[in-house]
Amino acid sequence: MSSETTSTEKAAGIPAGVPASNAEPESNHNVDPVLDGLPPLDTSPRGWLAVVGGFACLFVSFGWITCIGVFQAYYSTHQLRDYSASTVGWIPSAETFMLFLGVPIFGGLFDRLGPTVILIIGTVLHVGGLLGVANCQTYGQFFAAQSIVSAMGTGAIFVAGTTAVGTWFQARRGLALGLVSAGSALGAVIGTAVIPVLFDRIGFPWTMRAVALTYFVFMVVAIATTSRRPRPATTAPAPFRISQLIPVSVLRPGPVLTLAIACFFYFLGVFIPYNYMVVEAEDAGDGEQSANNLLVILSATSTVGRVMPGWLGDRYGRFNTTIAFTVFSVILVLGVWIGAPWKSGRIAFAALYGFGSGTFVSMAPTLIAQVCPDMSKLGLYLGAVYLIIAPSVLIAQPVAGVLADAGNRNGRDPYVWLKVFCALAMVVGIIGFVAARAAYQGHNTKLWKSGRV
Repeated sequence: MSSETTSTEKAAGIPAGVPASNAEPESNHNVDPVLDGLPPLDTSPRGWLAVVGGFACLFVSFGWITCIGVFQAYYSTHQLRDYSASTVGWIPSAETFMLFLGVPIFGGLFDRLGPTVILIIGTVLHVGGLLGVANCQTYGQFFAAQSIVSAMGTGAIFVAGTTAVGTWFQARRGLALGLVSAGSALGAVIGTAVIPVLFDRIGFPWTMRAVALTYFVFMVVAIATTSRRPRPATTAPAPFRISQLIPVSVLRPGPVLTLAIACFFYFLGVFIPYNYMVVEAEDAGDGEQSANNLLVILSATSTVGRVMPGWLGDRYGRFNTTIAFTVFSVILVLGVWIGAPWKSGRIAFAALYGFGSGTFVSMAPTLIAQVCPDMSKLGLYLGAVYLIIAPSVLIAQPVAGVLADAGNRNGRDPYVWLKVFCALAMVVGIIGFVAARAAYQGHNTKLWKSGRV
């Protein structure tokens, strides 16, 4: 390749090492002569209908996962009160891990089968797992039903809803996936507000059955509305290989691997406040209802934080927007969560952190789609990145639990080391996003070069 061609590709924002024919152009997004006759990108009614289905998918998958702080606190004072915080922490930690582990498994299958079959499998696992949780009595039973069966279902639902929407959009992909991610925020708002009330009024078993029924209704809507953009008739799907279930080969391009490592470290810290704000508030004497309200506030503000950055990312660059909001989130952890460990400080932190951290939930799939050189393999690339992310969420909560147990209960802030760990992990992730941005531009030796990236 000539130096002139290479310079042109870098200026266009094409990832280093990706053929220009496969990369997304920065302009003329709807001009696609090869796919002429297929539904248009960004404007098709079927695409926006898929956004409705994706919204429902995220409501019952990531929205459910975001509610795990409620269960961390409830189990610690009820069924599993004889276990330490770090031991109880393995249940929500493994639950999030299995969601992310399900992404590479079902992502490769999505590229072959499409969303409908994956959503049906996910519905059976998730709803069935929640019905199982309603009858659990022991730690092992809770772990199996909630952290494995139900969680694998959420992974299937998450990848199908997110990937299907990604195939319909290009210039407006950030906005579309932001609207989809708002489903997880709304699911978290309703879950964190309603589930604790139902625990008191109808008991734990019937609460779980009510949640399972609600999610089943949402999944009926999702199955009816979610579709993948058709492929050109001349494009035959590649034969399925078992290796696609563990798609490490697609991590070889620099931008993809760097982005995956960045997401690993950022995920290591970003969800710790979701689990431990409630526990911290209850330990401080705020009361159970007041403590749960922190999660409601956090989830409510994250709705805006999941939609607006996608809109901004389409205009000012998705990497640029992600880096700006992740820096904002770290500042909140250091300046507010650590700096103001009292009731009013926790309320302010919940409101602001929900807005800042919500960005990453919606922008992570958008960034993966941006560095993906072939949209017919988006499920594979999404799975590869989440395969790297999965171990971080497995270890984050137990490590946080150990740090919480190790804190000085008579000190100003017994959770300070947990919060420091949260901030440090997120800072390393931000450095990784900057490096991934540079690799995407083709400037591996220069961390920052201006541009709408």
